[in-house]
Amino acid sequence: MLPNPSLKLTCPDDDRFAEAPISRLVGFEVAPPDREAVTEGRLPVGHATVSLRCHRHHHNPMGRVHGGLIAALADAAMGIAFGRTLFPGEDFSTIDLRISFLRPVTQGMVRAEAQVIERGLRIGFVQCDIYGPRGKRVATASCTCSTLPGTHGEGR
Repeated sequence: MLPNPSLKLTCPDDDRFAEAPISRLVGFEVAPPDREAVTEGRLPVGHATVSLRCHRHHHNPMGRVHGGLIAALADAAMGIAFGRTLFPGEDFSTIDLRISFLRPVTQGMVRAEAQVIERGLRIGFVQCDIYGPRGKRVATASCTCSTLPGTHGEGR
């Protein structure tokens, strides 16, 4: 649900959540919003795709991609998806995050697809599916976000 049904969300010109320093540090590849698909209604505003090419240096002691890295990938995708629904002057914080791992990944491209399911005035719910190199779902995640006034912590 949008904060005000008479307002129509559009892709923001400033995709500031896609440029987070942590994304650059870890090596996340953030797909830009498809503004045309959003405008035409083929893709909802609160959507994000984030990928990471996994190698041996991402492994845990069992020789698989560390679950915390997959959780961070999901968190990034869900944060970007929710961030793309914010109005000017709004910020947000994640309240909780849940993830369930379905199968291991050892290497290759891992992709997180996140979608805002509900967006109220103050609370939003986001879901994410994470896919491995063969296109199979390797994990599923969800989070709850709280909308806050201000940008980058201003006013708090």
